[in-house]
Amino acid sequence: MFKRFLSATTLLTANTFVLVLSTLVFTSNTAYSQEARARWERMCQIRSEKFDLIMPSAMQENNLDMWIVVMREGNLDPLWEALGRGYVTGWAYYIFTNQGERVERAVLGAEGYRLEQCGVYDYFGSADELVDYVTERNPERIGINMADSIGGADGLSHTSYLHLRETLGIYGNRLVSAERFVSDFRSTRTTVEIAAFAEAGEISREIAERAFSNEVITPGVTTLEDVAWWMSDQQLSRGLESSFDMPSVYVTGPDGIAATSTDRIIQHGDLLMLDWGVGFLDFYTDMKRIAYVLRDGETKAPDGIQHAFNQALEVREIMKRSIKPAASAQIALDATWEAIRAAGFNQIAFNQPSSDISVTDVVIGPHSVGNWGHGIGPSLAFFNPEQLTYELRPSNLISIELFAYTANPEWDNAKIRIPLEDDAVVTQRGVEWLYPASSHILIIK
Repeated sequence: MFKRFLSATTLLTANTFVLVLSTLVFTSNTAYSQEARARWERMCQIRSEKFDLIMPSAMQENNLDMWIVVMREGNLDPLWEALGRGYVTGWAYYIFTNQGERVERAVLGAEGYRLEQCGVYDYFGSADELVDYVTERNPERIGINMADSIGGADGLSHTSYLHLRETLGIYGNRLVSAERFVSDFRSTRTTVEIAAFAEAGEISREIAERAFSNEVITPGVTTLEDVAWWMSDQQLSRGLESSFDMPSVYVTGPDGIAATSTDRIIQHGDLLMLDWGVGFLDFYTDMKRIAYVLRDGETKAPDGIQHAFNQALEVREIMKRSIKPAASAQIALDATWEAIRAAGFNQIAFNQPSSDISVTDVVIGPHSVGNWGHGIGPSLAFFNPEQLTYELRPSNLISIELFAYTANPEWDNAKIRIPLEDDAVVTQRGVEWLYPASSHILIIK
């Protein structure tokens, strides 16, 4: 009798567990499906407006009659998400044809709910239709994703290039690099893109500033990598991607960076910094934050650290006032450096501060941001020489990045490297923040 009761009880408990688990899974999936659909709908709106409002002029300005993006199963182009995703098995071609005020859009060889139901393509067909489709339109210049400088515009593999040339016959001789076109198309932003990127920026800021607080950090216990993993868990739980893989959480002292995202334990008196970004709706941010861990009896950061931070803020304000639309990013960069030097700051090469303790040394690297942490558009950064030649336009997204080196008497006048970085949009008025930029040193007790 006892055994039968035990078996029945066990069965009832097991069935109850399965029922509860099923309910939890159903509830979770239902909630997630609504979020997934909402994100998909927003991406569809972005694609629709990009194809309608940005692509026609970008193709005309770059003298392209057609743009073909080639994909294969297991070898998707970096623009797969931007073009609408889709199930790719054999060869697939996303084809855009310049028709003047509008661009005709077709997908050959890819399919799927998210791709087709988005409603941004005019035609879906078989990959076998490629030759007839191109021949009927007779393009003179066909852009393909080959690029010398921009990885995001260089998605065509060597094998795919050879395949395309052979398959297209005489049209295979009309293939040209679409590098500049891809940059223009991606980096010229619609309003809904700017709104989505601003949301990504606010999410980045919220997580970063929580990471540099006593919510996460207990001095003498928490390690740098504990903070980085907490941030990564936030990304995972909220369905976010990462701009740069592991968040860079580091300690800076008189000898420079002491440790980055390691098992080094955070101590009172540490000057902490982080550099990271999140991916949300195919937008990727890039930002930095700074924190100080109070020693016993302290209520704020030491004067030397605060002074160095204030110097960096002054440089950033000059940058914000100086960066304006220009015929090239280089022109905007030159004007910005002129204003920085006029204010008494010293221009240096990256991580090569001068020995003059009376001046603050400065390096700036305001770069394109948006669909990658280091973006595809015009850039004012020394590490993007090709993108320095691109026109800086209203709606371009720029990460306002700088490093200021100021002598700290409390470190025997060793210079503190203060990094500042937040994301902004270029407007006719200049540069405008998309969320509250770093304005103070975060304090950890």
